[in-house]
Amino acid sequence: MNIENTKAQMRKGVLEFCILSVLKEKYAYTSEILDTLKNAKLLVVEGTIYPLLTRLKNDGLLDYRWEESTSGPPRKYYGLTEDGQTFLTELNGTWMELSNAVNLITNQNE
Repeated sequence: MNIENTKAQMRKGVLEFCILSVLKEKYAYTSEILDTLKNAKLLVVEGTIYPLLTRLKNDGLLDYRWEESTSGPPRKYYGLTEDGQTFLTELNGTWMELSNAVNLITNQNE
């Protein structure tokens, strides 16, 4: 079994939750989202994030606005919709339950 594949699958499983969490306070440009994820040691490439942002937008969880850039073309900034805020709140509760359950199980023999 390939441990790197398993670790990648675990990261993918929480990526949507992490992106929504990054956007809970303010709109952000894609590179800002990527930097935040990378700073948290959640390795993500642009080829992964763009389709996910599009899917979240199409699901009504994100919207975007264009802002002029001083160093090139306008930039697309993403933010949570009201449905996105509600969805994130629900995911937070689920994450806490899941995290507690996993901690109970994995720390059981310590």
